[in-house]
Amino acid sequence: MLEVRALSKRFGGLLASDRIDLDVASGETHAIIGPNGAGKTTLIGQLAGDLRPDAGAIRFMSRDVTRLDAPSRSRLGLARSFQITSIFPELSALDNAALAVQAHCGSSFRFWRPARDERALREPAQLALESVGLGERGGIAAANLAHGEQRQLEIAMALATQPRLLLLDEPVAGMGLEESQRMVRFLATIKGRITIVLVEHDMDAVFTLADRISVMVYGRIIATGTPAQVRANEQVRRAYLGEDAC
Repeated sequence: MLEVRALSKRFGGLLASDRIDLDVASGETHAIIGPNGAGKTTLIGQLAGDLRPDAGAIRFMSRDVTRLDAPSRSRLGLARSFQITSIFPELSALDNAALAVQAHCGSSFRFWRPARDERALREPAQLALESVGLGERGGIAAANLAHGEQRQLEIAMALATQPRLLLLDEPVAGMGLEESQRMVRFLATIKGRITIVLVEHDMDAVFTLADRISVMVYGRIIATGTPAQVRANEQVRRAYLGEDAC
């Protein structure tokens, strides 16, 4: 599904991505973990098309997308969520999801009718909300949703574009225990149906969801393997997980 070769990105004197190689199989949930400043969000930004790499190549579904922008990659089936929730707070949850559908379709529909009256927008938007547990919350302004619900809404907006590959940047960040457990349970329901690249600091979430894990330190991937292999890797334990991880 995704092939990354020798991906490099520099910000001044900081080498944020240092010749990264990464393979993600179709249907896989592949977690990217590492300490703060390791370059994980920079990597996600390059995969999504929000950041242009300085060198290297990205292939999505066997197509070279290295120079494609984010909207073009979205139309091919690649969607992302952000480390900081990115929604339209003044609009309802349903309107947020409908806008995602509209943007993905690349159409303004019939401009003389209110967009929220378009069944072609509302129906897939409502289905996306229902898929993340917000089916009864569609009429509520996004600003009035709880933090965890706003994170769910952002993922619903990504799902409304019918992605083949979903890039999730810390989906449980800032959540309480109950909210994060609810999010992990939801992600488990789509695991295998949608290919997922997951950046996350919550190790319980990572080891629950991931089929494979890649560990980043100082812009480089130092190890890739199953959760058991990564947990047992001495280099990873020294660099990130700590001795208690065994």
